[in-house]
Amino acid sequence: MSVDADISTSLDLLGKHVNDLQSGITVGDDEITGTVKHVTGYTGFSGDVSEQTGNYLVLHFAVPNVPGVTLTAELVDGIHGPVTLDTDGILISRISSNTQKVKITASKTGWASVTKTFALTNLELEEE
Repeated sequence: MSVDADISTSLDLLGKHVNDLQSGITVGDDEITGTVKHVTGYTGFSGDVSEQTGNYLVLHFAVPNVPGVTLTAELVDGIHGPVTLDTDGILISRISSNTQKVKITASKTGWASVTKTFALTNLELEEE
């Protein structure tokens, strides 16, 4: 399973571009670092006004050359539970604290699931 932040900065992510949301994101073996910008008016992210302002982390998950794999992502201690990723493998999470973690699980019928958790301890969350 690969995890990265190498997403085109011009890609439209529900009305914002990657460079509107973050900069210098690096995914290590068990930690994600960089800067998550403070964003307002992110209406494409949620219809709930309370979720349209904050810090949003964008990651790309993939399992190359293994058809039939389901990827599930969860922001640990987030307000929503795990979500199944679309085939594009892009996750946009609203981060409220760098004490949270990102957990990704790859599963396929008949195979053991693989779970990887990433700390956000050194992720900088810009303020307003």
